[in-house]
Amino acid sequence: MNALFARIVVIVSGAAILVVETLSTRLVAPYVGLTIESTTAVIGVALAGIAAGASLGGRWSDVLPPRRVAAGALAVGGLGVLVVRPLIRLLGPGLGPGPYAAVVLVAVSTLVSVTALAMVTPAVTRASLSSVDGSGAVIGRLSAAGTLGSLAGVFLTGFVLVSLLPTTAILLATAGACLALAAVTATVRTRTAVAGVAVATAVAGALLVVVPGRCDVDTVYYCARVETEPGDPNTRILVLDDLRHSAVDLSDPTRLQFAYTQRFADAIDSAFPGRGALQTVHLGGGGFTMPRWLAATRPGSTSTVLEVDAGVVELARRELDVDSIPGTSVQIGDARTSLASVPTASADVVVGDAFGERSVPWHLATAEFMGDVNRVLRIDGVFVLNVIDHQPWHLLAAEMATVASRFPHVALLVRPDQLAPGGGGNAVIVASDRPLDATAMAAHAAAHGEPNSVLGDDDARSFAAGAQVLTDDWAPVDQLRG
Repeated sequence: MNALFARIVVIVSGAAILVVETLSTRLVAPYVGLTIESTTAVIGVALAGIAAGASLGGRWSDVLPPRRVAAGALAVGGLGVLVVRPLIRLLGPGLGPGPYAAVVLVAVSTLVSVTALAMVTPAVTRASLSSVDGSGAVIGRLSAAGTLGSLAGVFLTGFVLVSLLPTTAILLATAGACLALAAVTATVRTRTAVAGVAVATAVAGALLVVVPGRCDVDTVYYCARVETEPGDPNTRILVLDDLRHSAVDLSDPTRLQFAYTQRFADAIDSAFPGRGALQTVHLGGGGFTMPRWLAATRPGSTSTVLEVDAGVVELARRELDVDSIPGTSVQIGDARTSLASVPTASADVVVGDAFGERSVPWHLATAEFMGDVNRVLRIDGVFVLNVIDHQPWHLLAAEMATVASRFPHVALLVRPDQLAPGGGGNAVIVASDRPLDATAMAAHAAAHGEPNSVLGDDDARSFAAGAQVLTDDWAPVDQLRG
């Protein structure tokens, strides 16, 4: 096999494997969540496929013409790339969230394509060897080419392609490259083989386009959509992957429908009685519920929103009229790195509502980050943090302990029934350098139907007693979540 052509084939097959691996993390998220377990499942299945493909490709190339093995592997791999997304969309709803479901869904959808594409390098290497002399150089050269292809696949996909093209287009282009190389690599092209591959390509391509998914838009991080609440035409729900993140009443921005947003409001109104304007920073944008509420209830307020996903912001602008919210500015970027550039003592309120699947992203949950939140707040400022957890509440307790390690005054807003056996859901942590008015927060909570839902400083610290403070060195938020 020509040396240059051999390198091209190996580079493309290596790149295709990493395109599939990178995209599958995003594709399975609407069904099994975006957690460390789902990411681990993707990496583990890919490594298993690469190992199996390397073994099979080498073995079959010793008993069959190696160019034929390479061509067949490219064809199967290309067809497999086309059906990754349809398989996930068809099987995902029946599997549900969880680590085992993630392994099954990733394996069923990607293992065949990754295994087939991993067969290409040993087959091409075998086809390039004419004798034992110089075989080391050939093997090393093609191994390096495959690695370069993998690097190109992961960096191009993660840094460039997902922000420029829909997932469908990326998969189509990847599959097309593999199938085109399969045709060129094949030494014999019978009418039956050509027709079979053509039909399979047409069917798989149609499935890729036709099988419906859950998204209005595939953003860099999420499968995102906006739904109209049944029976309430003015209410829009922002859904990211499989979680309802925000509710917005377009006709009444003061109406807070999710309990945790009402708790945010209770904490803010208790800390700052009256209707004076506030300077606020929001970690996560979502549906921009709180900036909208602040603009309506405290005219003149400013909201600086730190949102990592530009696609979510564009969807909110298009569907939720975010650009009409007075005093609101958006900074696209990770909340931790973006917060580092916010001036010291510049905010009255910091609102923590950033999520990766159902957990606060680990690097936004640590004591080091809480220290930076405290830096940004004025001496009388207040931090409110939304946490999702369930019995036995290990994550909430750890996050409560972590916040308390950086703020002298804390409170916890959560209904008694949530803390009862089998309970769970959203809880809100409140923290400040000044004493918090738990009585005022309790009165606000009781007024909208959540009596006895405020744990003051002593009770909040008691709830967190013995819990590990999360740090940049140790923050297993996904494993702690109930």
